[in-house]
Amino acid sequence: MESIELFTGAGGLGIGISQAGFSPLALVERDQWCCDTIRENKQAGHPWVKDWPIYQADVSKFEYSTFEDRVELLAGGPPCQPFSLGGKHRAHLDDRDMFPEVVRAIRATKPKAIIIENVKGLMRKQFATYFEYILLQMTYPEISKSANEDWVEHRSRLEQHHTSDSESGLRYNVVFGLLNSANYGIPQKRERVFFVGFRSDLKIPWSFNSDLPQTHTYDRLLWDQWVSREYWERHGLKQHRVPKNLTRAVNHVASRLDTAMFEPWRTVRDAISDLPDPRLVPKNKIPNHRFTPGARSYKGHTGSPFDLPAKTLKAGDHGVPGGENTLRHRNGKVRYFTVREAARLQSFPDDYVFHGAWSETMRQLGNAVPVELGRLIATSVRLKLESAGG
Repeated sequence: MESIELFTGAGGLGIGISQAGFSPLALVERDQWCCDTIRENKQAGHPWVKDWPIYQADVSKFEYSTFEDRVELLAGGPPCQPFSLGGKHRAHLDDRDMFPEVVRAIRATKPKAIIIENVKGLMRKQFATYFEYILLQMTYPEISKSANEDWVEHRSRLEQHHTSDSESGLRYNVVFGLLNSANYGIPQKRERVFFVGFRSDLKIPWSFNSDLPQTHTYDRLLWDQWVSREYWERHGLKQHRVPKNLTRAVNHVASRLDTAMFEPWRTVRDAISDLPDPRLVPKNKIPNHRFTPGARSYKGHTGSPFDLPAKTLKAGDHGVPGGENTLRHRNGKVRYFTVREAARLQSFPDDYVFHGAWSETMRQLGNAVPVELGRLIATSVRLKLESAGG
């Protein structure tokens, strides 16, 4: 099965899609640093990207005519700054809003399925009307905005078409869900909105609840840490007393019968404990595992504890935003995650290297989709397409 990915970044979603069994026809990314990361791994013969046709190009200028009717899956994560909690919240007024380009790509290639990712902030109340507009555009991509109408007028026309119950034209059945990566085995509490859709003529049913069920829970982590104590034994550590702030929660999970149905959330310790202290590692001994001094914590940015999934890795407007991308030790001291540790938290393969200085590579990682989450979603889509004879 063949795919196209827009806004590829450093390759997180793309690797997951490739691992799910799709072969990319094109991956489009304009950022030179991200493209250099992919090209460096291609040159090294990395198995998941060695055959990638990467295009360093502006998506708004990319031509799709040669890909029409050849694409099973179109995927991508448009720039999140217009909707990010840390951004300026300008939505459609922000020239970085690339959802119209996603719709243009759908219209031009007519893929059988779509997977689109964006930040949690897209679902904020203040963006509700525009969120509905995005959904309508992806549902009816052929009803494009005229040169003489604004988005509100276009939305009205889309609503009229939707309520007319017309069966004509290209149409997609699109659903959306807010997913926490930790609930799928990624050692990071990262919430993102995903849109999944199928071309309506394929009549494929799909839901987040049944086709992408949650596999990991915090309750099970509490059980393993403070009821069975298996977590500490696995890491060769001893723990004797349940923290006071967790007593009620631990008593609750101890009385539940469904805890064993799930796997425990994966923690920072699960992800990186086998890596040596970067302060003790000779330069270049482990790719991208280099100590960066100067970390500090401050109000609201106190770093990620060892024994929970990491807080959401951030990119920020000017490199890494202070204490967000740090590891917090039990004594309260913090240090920056190395690029390799951050890559583990985003479930990148250990042999995938990142190009650029530390702040630049951390930006790439902060913008990435966790590889494993991309693989899980794309695998679910592929299985549905195969069952429909796609």
